[in-house]
Amino acid sequence: MARMFRVLGFFALVIALMAFAGNMYEFSLLFFFQAAAFFLLGYLNFTERAYLLMFWAYMIVTFLGFTYWTVFEMDLPV
Repeated sequence: MARMFRVLGFFALVIALMAFAGNMYEFSLLFFFQAAAFFLLGYLNFTERAYLLMFWAYMIVTFLGFTYWTVFEMDLPV
């Protein structure tokens, strides 16, 4: 499971680099932080249960943040 967090870190880094190349600096900064967090957690060697709990906590926070942003912050399309 620790290896999977390092894989998530790799893909977050790839997304961050593509966003940075596309001049989306805030978006790329968010994914650079996620990549660093995933790499750090991947090398801490927690138990599989701890990794699953951290992953589900990450998913809940991400989905709540995405839902908040799309409902309350984005303008309606014209």
